[in-house]
Amino acid sequence: MAKVYEDRIITSIDVGTTKICVLIAQHLEDDQVEILGMGKAPSKGLRKGVVVDVAKTIHSIKAAVKEAELMAGITVESAYIGIAGAHISSVNSHGMVPIKKGEVRKSDIKSVLEAAQTIQVPEGQQILHVLPQYFIIDGEEKVHDPLGMHGIRLEVQAHIILGAITSVQNLIKCCERAGVRVRDVVLEQLASAKAVLSKDERELGVGVLDIGGGTSDLALYQNGSIRHTMILPVAGDHFTNDVAVGLHTTLECAQRIKEEYGNVSEEKIESEETIEIEKVYGRETEEVSRQKLVDILRPRAQELLALIHEEIITNNLETFITTGIVLTGGGSLLKGLPELAEEIIGVSARVGRPQLSYDFPETLDNPIYATGYGLLLHALKEQQSAMHSLQGPLAKRVYSRMKSWVSDFF
Repeated sequence: MAKVYEDRIITSIDVGTTKICVLIAQHLEDDQVEILGMGKAPSKGLRKGVVVDVAKTIHSIKAAVKEAELMAGITVESAYIGIAGAHISSVNSHGMVPIKKGEVRKSDIKSVLEAAQTIQVPEGQQILHVLPQYFIIDGEEKVHDPLGMHGIRLEVQAHIILGAITSVQNLIKCCERAGVRVRDVVLEQLASAKAVLSKDERELGVGVLDIGGGTSDLALYQNGSIRHTMILPVAGDHFTNDVAVGLHTTLECAQRIKEEYGNVSEEKIESEETIEIEKVYGRETEEVSRQKLVDILRPRAQELLALIHEEIITNNLETFITTGIVLTGGGSLLKGLPELAEEIIGVSARVGRPQLSYDFPETLDNPIYATGYGLLLHALKEQQSAMHSLQGPLAKRVYSRMKSWVSDFF
């Protein structure tokens, strides 16, 4: 392990519906981070990514943070937080401004992104992310970085993501009361994509499906930019509930069985292969066929993937997934899911794990840590942007995309 420097410590907290995952890392040279501590705790108090019990959520966050702190030997003071949930929505928008001095400067880029934000925001919601897809100067070819280019008129096509103000407030409040200052709030599927996608996939066109406990989050990329996002209300908890109902067992037993034996493959399992389950009404146990578990899980997986396919076809998004679909999150661990995705969506599919560039604990090689690791990469980029923007006589920070989410609430 490299020597630990407190000013290089970054922490991420993935606040999920079923579990809280905390990662503590140290920024090394270039774009590398070293994982110092990991913590995980059952998530109590959230439903479909939304806080429904503040006290239970605070307790869960504290438990996960404490475990990571013990492993790292460091006290967590601040963190980058992932957000998801059915309250998230998105829309594409267009902005246009004159180029003030004939050459595109950072102020022009900021102005055109602000112009793209002049949309009708539903009551109770606020803009969470403004993600430029491409820029156009004087009606010519699309460009991805117009800084320094000459012209008269600057346009942008942007993907705007919105979230419910109260949902974000409650999440931030829980973290603050758990003793962790929130430095930024990031949409979880954007963080997951940072962790599991290659540069070529983002350029050529790819989809990321993050199957969490409360929601499944879809994001499509092409030419290095976000093209489409979607939140689906079908996720891991639905699979668990189906198992509990179908096998007449407890939710705890259903979750364990799903994680250990979950399978959605169409290949038949030998009839003598069985699983011991706990009966829902007492301490009795029963042996059930593993094929019965497949028969319960496969229809729900088909439903989820059919919704993804319908979204892609309805919105003519086929050209954005030329390299396929990457499945991540805890729900992606169901055996046979990539093959089922290829069958239903009609493109190649794989399970996405964090693409780490430094020594790391073996347990981190798991889709459930994709969001947490992606949040670390986001934090690293933000810190580098801050250093660059603090250079110069004015010492102004040119990025403030998410600052209002935190500072306006407290």
